Amino acid sequence: MIVVTGATGNVGRALVDRLLAAGRPVRALTRDPQRAALPDGAEVVRFRPDDPAALFGGATALFLYAQAGAADLLAAARAHGVRHVVLLSSGIIQEGADETHPIHVMHATVERQIRDSGLDWTFLRPNAFATNALQWAPQVRAGNTVHGVFADALSAPIHEDDIAAVAERVLLDGGHEDAVHRLTGPAATTNAEQVAAIGAAVGRELTFVETDPREAGPELFPHIPPHMLERLLRSFEDTIGVPPEITNTVEKLTGAPARTFARWARDHAQDFDGRD
Repeated sequence: MIVVTGATGNVGRALVDRLLAAGRPVRALTRDPQRAALPDGAEVVRFRPDDPAALFGGATALFLYAQAGAADLLAAARAHGVRHVVLLSSGIIQEGADETHPIHVMHATVERQIRDSGLDWTFLRPNAFATNALQWAPQVRAGNTVHGVFADALSAPIHEDDIAAVAERVLLDGGHEDAVHRLTGPAATTNAEQVAAIGAAVGRELTFVETDPREAGPELFPHIPPHMLERLLRSFEDTIGVPPEITNTVEKLTGAPARTFARWARDHAQDFDGRD
């Protein structure tokens, strides 16, 4: 049995689908099983840390989101037979990184807790997620102009299913204990180029209009806690004209090259267009 936390998230849901397709038993943890809409083959369990037997009984492996990680949870997993934990960490953890950045602090803390837990571990450290572009979906559905910060900021966004594909191989193949895998998409792209790719996917010409970052707020970043926004904006500004890290980890571990942002945009065209 493989336990998947964050099973309704972009990566978690894709991983549940992959593990079920491979014929592996999956226990999908979610805070609201009634609204999860997960596949029938998954054992859907309410995420209640105070009932560790329901979460981990009979399980041998755990896929963990950093937000769900805690020393007590890891101890409970180990006590109930889990041997290997695969953490969805962050590419922000690297040599020379700003260790005071809130995202670094959160993921580094969970990584340390896992190292101290006595469990075998594997850390997946993706950089930019292609799904971050979903922040523009309301604007694309409303018209052909997208307002955002730093049109020329560069990243190599990774498709969420490529992260799930790596997680699947790490969980099923073995040999990845105490390994760190850095994950990226296959090519650099600017924010303006991403918007153009989304336009191609929905059959419309979209225009990216750069917003002064001093005026950026919840309307552009509704899911970012206000206390983190200033630091994130500085991080984005630092990527202007700077080639991003690009790895071949996806292809090396899965046998298939990482998918382009244009492919991601086609896969998510309905999210932006709102039509079947």
